[in-house]
Amino acid sequence: MHLTDSPFSIAVDIGGTFTDISLLDRASGRVWRAKTPSVPSDPSEAFLNGIRLALADAGVLPSALSQVLHGTTVATNMILEDKGARTALVTTRGFRHVLAIGRQDIPRKANLYTWVKPERPVPASRIVEVDERVAAGGAVLEALDEGSVERAAEAIAAMDVEAIAVCLLHAFANPQHERRVAEILRARLPSLAVTTSVDVLPVVREYERSLTTVLNATVMPGVTTYVGRLEKRLEDEAVTAPLLLMQSNGGVAGAAAIRQAPALTSLSGPAAGVVGARATAAACGIEDIITVDIGGTSADICLIKGGRIGLTQHGKVGEWPLPLPMVDMVTIGAGGGSIATVDDSTLTVGPRSAGAHPGPAAYGKGGKQATVTDAHVVLGHLPAKLLGGRMGLDVDAARHAVAENVAQPLGLAVEEAARGVLAIVDNHMVGAIRVVSVERGHDPRQFTLVPFGGAGPLHGCALAELLGITRIMIAPAPGVLCADGLLAADLKAEFSRTLPRAGAIDAAAATAVFEDLEKQAAEWFDEEGVPTEKRASQRTALLRYHGQGGEIAVRWKDGKDALEAAFAEEHRSLYGFTLDAAIELVTLRVEATGLTASPPVTTIAPGKAVAAHDETKVHFASGQVGVPLVDRATLGAGAAFAGPMIITQLDTTTFVAPGWSGLVHETGALILTRTEGSIQ
Repeated sequence: MHLTDSPFSIAVDIGGTFTDISLLDRASGRVWRAKTPSVPSDPSEAFLNGIRLALADAGVLPSALSQVLHGTTVATNMILEDKGARTALVTTRGFRHVLAIGRQDIPRKANLYTWVKPERPVPASRIVEVDERVAAGGAVLEALDEGSVERAAEAIAAMDVEAIAVCLLHAFANPQHERRVAEILRARLPSLAVTTSVDVLPVVREYERSLTTVLNATVMPGVTTYVGRLEKRLEDEAVTAPLLLMQSNGGVAGAAAIRQAPALTSLSGPAAGVVGARATAAACGIEDIITVDIGGTSADICLIKGGRIGLTQHGKVGEWPLPLPMVDMVTIGAGGGSIATVDDSTLTVGPRSAGAHPGPAAYGKGGKQATVTDAHVVLGHLPAKLLGGRMGLDVDAARHAVAENVAQPLGLAVEEAARGVLAIVDNHMVGAIRVVSVERGHDPRQFTLVPFGGAGPLHGCALAELLGITRIMIAPAPGVLCADGLLAADLKAEFSRTLPRAGAIDAAAATAVFEDLEKQAAEWFDEEGVPTEKRASQRTALLRYHGQGGEIAVRWKDGKDALEAAFAEEHRSLYGFTLDAAIELVTLRVEATGLTASPPVTTIAPGKAVAAHDETKVHFASGQVGVPLVDRATLGAGAAFAGPMIITQLDTTTFVAPGWSGLVHETGALILTRTEGSIQ
């Protein structure tokens, strides 16, 4: 059983530089945290090292664990770096070039005349056709010719591939042919991984469905091997708890489900942070938040209204659309390692990043280019040492990098150049925040900003001022919030089916489909070992106006009028208008959730004192000012303070700007409030 009464759960989030670990006692709410260097050549090594560190710190035996939760970027990296398994595609005769044709649109920032369509993950030479045909409504127009499948197997055997994707025309309406093709291929080619579209994305749109199935196949061998290695390491360590992996939808799933559909883990890393931010905000009584997860390379932004994390099926991984349910967020190339360059007297910041090696110049690892982190160091926003004193910063190297790469080409003082770098990267992030808020009918001023990640709390006040936001929440451990989010995540799965033909809402037909999907959900609950009392499901409809090419997800309402009204309201919220056109029902979805028990909300000891352990010089536009350095661990519940101030802790640094005041919440979160001056 995945949801047991044993109190100890451990979460491991592997990043490019560090691996974060959180061990939770669900009975008391106590959390032990650890950090260990990542091992890119074998992520499972850091995975196990981190678990050992946390267990030793807590004095807990491996056998006492009830859950091992893990966020992995293995699938995402394989897709982005084109390092997946060599794959073949089996499709209906006549549809060999669906992938090559794709869609007519080009990326928004691409040049219309010079853009070249990216090379497809499976070329036409590795696509084989079989004789069969199913109509859009599911009727069999041409029976499956199993001889053509046998010939396809022979052709694939000579291709030197590791995986096979099967995506037949209209299989979402009738999966029988596709399942039979997969059965024959597995029997004939038992050493190859085989995946079908009906097991990954049984919905309309051939290009997206084919591409998703192919991407799932390309990452299947690698993810399967990785998960198997993790399970073996856990077994050798005497850990009997089940391994649960984070999905892009904000929930976790068992290893068996991930082996079948590993693409579900794509973009799962940022999702865990969003879940953690929601849980932390809820403990402070805050429901409406905008999260900004700022790491070394990118910033991930998400809006949560009423405590509900929105999902989208319009996600992308690199060049490829991936219409699997995933947390609705926007990602931009802006982080602590983003490189600042001057070209033709124009300063740009990002999306190129210095990465972990060599990293920012201030890290003293040989970096020569100016980065966002170097700009913070120049202005004095960071203490002399990070990671609890284990990592020193090279201020001279940071100043030299900013001077040589930014200040001198622009004829500015070093501090002016550093402020310019931060102003540009902050405006990049503000633009992304407006995408998830203003462009979707939300006023950001009515939300609380929740910056996290290693660099998030450094930018919180500046971002809030640019957006007119007057309240910021800094989580107790913002640098490891993704690991904490894993501990708060529920088990989740989605079961979808596109209707045979889009059209007017037919409640009776929809109910029949929902009942079948709920049977699939019940089987999933049984496989995952979810107790009856912890099972929950939500019916969702994907609707559109007649003539539109995309759908909007709306929670199912009993009655046609109520459902159409909910759709119209959602459409107005997103686009600012409604249409005088027929509303069509396209796809139905059941979202199944295995509820994870929320741990007790822990509180910190009260304490009003705010004592600085040191002072540092910070460069503002008005001049240099001495700013107190405060160790966050010394702050008790109820402690009040005012900016400017720098608050240090193991996993991040918080810069409290002038004009902001702070209060320590009983949960340990910092609540910052704008106290003076108009916000532009």
